[in-house]
Amino acid sequence: MSDDYEPKDTPFERLGGEAAVRALVDRFYDLMDLDSDYRSLRALHPSHLEGSRDKLFWFLCGWLGGPPHYVDRFGHPMLRARHMPFAIGIAERDQWMACMKEAMAELQIDTTLADRLAAAFFNTADWMRNRGV
Repeated sequence: MSDDYEPKDTPFERLGGEAAVRALVDRFYDLMDLDSDYRSLRALHPSHLEGSRDKLFWFLCGWLGGPPHYVDRFGHPMLRARHMPFAIGIAERDQWMACMKEAMAELQIDTTLADRLAAAFFNTADWMRNRGV
């Protein structure tokens, strides 16, 4: 963990720290893996999701204002560049968002926080699109 991380009033802390972020990531990937509504999204991922789970967990910890686990391991996230090999359109963006919103609802994340996170997630997910449809 980076020496410069100090807990403060961040979405990371409001969610409940690493345990809560891990629970959110795990529920997100469980839903994606099991629900046919997320079929196109699931197809973009490897057959085993352990690596994807860890990377999203590490990324979200830092993105939410917690420890920068992803940056410590891999450097700058360069999200768009790292996702460029995958065809991400409106359907994939919308499936990602629906899956994340469902995971947040199932984990009973405070609705005000969940709404703010959903808006921020949407901006990032929309920016990741590399095809029009």
